Amino acid sequence: MNFQNASVSRRSFIAGAAGLLAAGSLAACSSGQSSSGTGSAAAESKTLTVGASPSPHAVILNDYAAPILADKGIELKVKEYTDYIQPNKDTSSGAIDANYFQHINYLNNYNDENGTDLVNVGKIHFEPMGVFAGKSSDIDNVADGATFGVPNDPTNEGRALLLLQDLGLITLSDDAGITATPNDIVKNPKNLQFSEQEAAALPRTVNDVDFAVINGNYAIDAGLKLEDAVAQEDATSDVIQKEYANIIVTTPALKDDERITALVAALQTDDFKKYLADTFGDAVQAAF
Repeated sequence: MNFQNASVSRRSFIAGAAGLLAAGSLAACSSGQSSSGTGSAAAESKTLTVGASPSPHAVILNDYAAPILADKGIELKVKEYTDYIQPNKDTSSGAIDANYFQHINYLNNYNDENGTDLVNVGKIHFEPMGVFAGKSSDIDNVADGATFGVPNDPTNEGRALLLLQDLGLITLSDDAGITATPNDIVKNPKNLQFSEQEAAALPRTVNDVDFAVINGNYAIDAGLKLEDAVAQEDATSDVIQKEYANIIVTTPALKDDERITALVAALQTDDFKKYLADTFGDAVQAAF
């Protein structure tokens, strides 16, 4: 107990009973100080650190979620990442509490490849993937031998190729599915070529290829608007809803943590749907 700020005059001890009262007062004062210290520790324990891609994820967390959590006594700290690997590593290690950058299929693939057990605690939004013009712009009349930039990570490459299949440009083997690669193409009537790149690099190299199939978050970061894409995914398709919803991810130990539960709850409301529509238009859509 800390009595540094307490001073009691000896003259206040007029009688034994009075002395006891004075001592009781001191104890009460000390208890108040101790409680304040405990309160500070509790407040500190209410900090929630979430890793996120700069846009739209970090924007959503800072602009929309942080004020809501603050009202609940939770300080939301957002750590931005520009890659798809480190935020999961930092979540597993405990460097951050959770992350918000990836879709369901990416998480499943990451866990399988790395022997990790990160968990999905809530679907938040999805970002339709778009085909953006580079050297060419007429997606209905693609030239023979045209080059398409596509993401090179396992889940997003398959997603890009499925989009090109939907556009009638290629045909994939029946068993290719969402993990398809160019090796799974069984029909390529226009002899399309594929430039496999890190997803984050595609907006920077779009002018080096005829077309680029770009993830929504990287398109937003680069100032590319979905409405300007020459083609885009069907946001209502089953594969989008079941595989590519962006999620809040954490460790099994924290999956029921009240801070993370509060974050998910804040991002699964009608008000949040309106925020997404007002802020991002069709480029970022609610997944709940």
